[in-house]
Amino acid sequence: MMKKFALLPFAAAVLVILAGFSAVGSNSYQSLVCSACGGGGVVDKAPCEGFIVKIVFKNTGKTNGTWSVNIAFEGEKWTWSGTPQTLTLKPCHTKTLTWNGTVPCDAPIDSITRLIVYYNNSFVKLDWWIHVVPKAELTITSSTVE
Repeated sequence: MMKKFALLPFAAAVLVILAGFSAVGSNSYQSLVCSACGGGGVVDKAPCEGFIVKIVFKNTGKTNGTWSVNIAFEGEKWTWSGTPQTLTLKPCHTKTLTWNGTVPCDAPIDSITRLIVYYNNSFVKLDWWIHVVPKAELTITSSTVE
């Protein structure tokens, strides 16, 4: 019985370390990757900083289809719109479309926008946001008092 309890601190430490690695890994991505099945999150970007949006589309219909597809980041403080792309797919086929963009240089710090996909005369709100952060941040790394 005592051996089981002795392992609890070790197991807790492993969980903390794994959580730390997953948090570091999730912040290191430089592009947004979306699919119709999931994904999402908040990506921190500075004003004038570039971003990449990748979206996987699938034709779930029974015939070939062609669509005009575009994306935008829309919010109360700033917006950005991509360039429309034509997408042609056979039934059950998928294709990834990519857009390169830049956060407007006048985007206010702490503002946030949401990714919207436009096609078929309608739109879909995806669970991706860009949060505007300062280009420079000051952090105290050490101090002394004598």
